[in-house]
Amino acid sequence: MGFTRRNFMKICGGVTAGALLAPLGDLLGPSKAFAKSLKTKWGIESTTICPYCGVGCGIIVTAYKGRVTNTEGDPDHPVNEGSLCSKGNALFQVANNPRRLRTIQYRAPGSNQWEEKSWDWAMKKIAQNIKKTRDKTFEKKEGGKVVNRTKGMAVLGGASLDSEECYLLSKFSRSLGVVYLEHQARI
Repeated sequence: MGFTRRNFMKICGGVTAGALLAPLGDLLGPSKAFAKSLKTKWGIESTTICPYCGVGCGIIVTAYKGRVTNTEGDPDHPVNEGSLCSKGNALFQVANNPRRLRTIQYRAPGSNQWEEKSWDWAMKKIAQNIKKTRDKTFEKKEGGKVVNRTKGMAVLGGASLDSEECYLLSKFSRSLGVVYLEHQARI
């Protein structure tokens, strides 16, 4: 195919249009640069795992002065590669919800009123209930065999736990004699 007058006019028209439209792309440059740096300019970024399902998607959380300012998918995470489902996208609301409880609420057996309690009180109460239940339901032998187990408790793991936390949780549960040990990611 030879070089014709028509091809020459097409090339000249394309170059002219490109030269005229090129400066228009620079008009958005400063605003894009500011918008990109705005969400994390003063915040501290940290990575975490989405707590909703068993997939374990990676999330980047940006915090400023102790308050979550942004959440987004982690592009370096091998599971979700930066994408998030609708629940993961709404994770921002978990930290920044005015209806979120910030104190321990306890309702005694038979009571119809909730009471505010301290974290120290709650941890002691949980430990007492675990000990009481384990002592009440612990089986040492069954049919002449040593079993050392309790069927009165169950432990459930969740997607927000990493591998190390799941390992420690399972070791702790087994040391108590818990038989019913499950994890959401297994489903």
